[in-house]
Amino acid sequence: MKKSTLLDASLIAQLDHLELVVRRLFAGRTQGDKRSKRRGTGSEFADYRDYSQGDDLRHIDWNVYGRLDRLFLKLFHVEEDLRLSIFVDSSLSMGHGDPPKLRYAQKLAASMAYVALANLDRVTIEAASGSSLDRLPPTRGKQQVWRLLDFIEEIQAQGTTDLQDGLRQFSLRNDTPGMKVVISDFLDKRGFQGALKWLLKGGNEVVVIQVLSPQEVRPSIVGDLSLEDCEDGQITEVSITAGLLRRYETNLKSLVGGLREYCRTRGLAYFFVQSSHPVEQVILNSMKRTGIMK
Repeated sequence: MKKSTLLDASLIAQLDHLELVVRRLFAGRTQGDKRSKRRGTGSEFADYRDYSQGDDLRHIDWNVYGRLDRLFLKLFHVEEDLRLSIFVDSSLSMGHGDPPKLRYAQKLAASMAYVALANLDRVTIEAASGSSLDRLPPTRGKQQVWRLLDFIEEIQAQGTTDLQDGLRQFSLRNDTPGMKVVISDFLDKRGFQGALKWLLKGGNEVVVIQVLSPQEVRPSIVGDLSLEDCEDGQITEVSITAGLLRRYETNLKSLVGGLREYCRTRGLAYFFVQSSHPVEQVILNSMKRTGIMK
């Protein structure tokens, strides 16, 4: 396998032992159709629900009926052929930081997409900034890895942040249930609620990854400065004092905490990372611990 600047040989070797997980409840299903070299032994019983007229009689638990004289339908966890759709925020703000946030986002997207392709899942990747969109159409199979890596490698930071419009279009184009991943710094003046609401449709496993640079998490600048918004060019004259830095820290904690709580209360998986953190830490530790990977 030729070398990649996004995925090194060591990381690839570890990714080869992983697969993405979407677990949803289905009535009466007894076998998953996820085509994977690590396919399980079948579906896993999850729960019961009351029988409704029109349900398949073959999936009634007659043993329970004999004891309770009530009809219950068996529900199962089923693994399906997964559809992974990744949205990468490629606005100008993502190009900032040391290391750059966009570079980190590219490595995360490449890692998750590699795992999906290696397990014969379908992958779509979109990079959006303002009204600009680059899209890799749905692709499948490990033989497509280099096409995918080349696409991700060519993503550049440009334009303004408009997560609301970007995720609206992303959701409409990728309307098949599956895993939807959003990688962004979420530094959008319009906020994140109006954007993420587009991903709250039933049947989706939504993964939200917020990437900030170490300099944004703990800025060390002081003095009188003219700050220019890298996306809209707006100039702001400020005196950076200890008090202002404390207010900045409070606002940043509010953004991060608000996003985390929004995701928690709506069943979305949320990860906060700094662009200096090893990608392996997110993929091999955090995502495995929360059940996104196994």
